[in-house]
Amino acid sequence: MLYKVEIRKTKNNRRLGKQEAITLIALVITIILLLILSGVVINLSIRSKWAFS
Repeated sequence: MLYKVEIRKTKNNRRLGKQEAITLIALVITIILLLILSGVVINLSIRSKWAFS
């Protein structure tokens, strides 16, 4: 059986679209911050190993 899914645009759907966009932006910003922090931690750990050797 095939079911037809009908999507109607209402004010609520528009609001959900904005919320999804904000969530996506927050996810991208979080990933970028995690990459920067991991790079700093790796850099510091490599420098500290070289300092002790």
